[in-house]
Amino acid sequence: MSAAPELDKWLPKPALRVVHRRESSVSAEALWEAAREVRLADTAVLGRLVRWRIPGLARDLGYDGLFRQPPFMVLEEGEHALVSGLVGRIWTLRRDYPALGSPEEFEEWSRGGTARVVIASWAQERDGGGSVLSAEARVEAVGAQGRLGVAAVRPVVRAFQHLVGSDGINAAVRRAERR
Repeated sequence: MSAAPELDKWLPKPALRVVHRRESSVSAEALWEAAREVRLADTAVLGRLVRWRIPGLARDLGYDGLFRQPPFMVLEEGEHALVSGLVGRIWTLRRDYPALGSPEEFEEWSRGGTARVVIASWAQERDGGGSVLSAEARVEAVGAQGRLGVAAVRPVVRAFQHLVGSDGINAAVRRAERR
């Protein structure tokens, strides 16, 4: 059984935290494989929002690929898990996400007026059969200006965070169960 990633290692005290989970009748391996195939185009509103926030992304880009390329950096990867991070001023309309060279650079990031963001997804077997697909996002503000920026983006996150479950995770579960 694959374990959930230890997100407290990356951001133990997030200012924002969003968690979604969906159960499936298939194995964790099959669910993870399906989740890795979900593309931005498969997720209606969520895909359009992601492309609006990160201009230049192709509609057919998969979420797995998205979280493995700049502005994201893979922080940790498991058998059925991926943890990615980014840093910057996430509340601006400019693409203000400095490139990171290593997971250690993410851990040490301390530039005031910015935020650190962790996005993780993973599949786990359930007792009694089937599996569950989970996704969690955490945001930590850096400095006073960072806290103001995160506070400004909080209503937007609150308004649209449900799309991770309704569009993203549901697309993966449907794909896995159709096979």
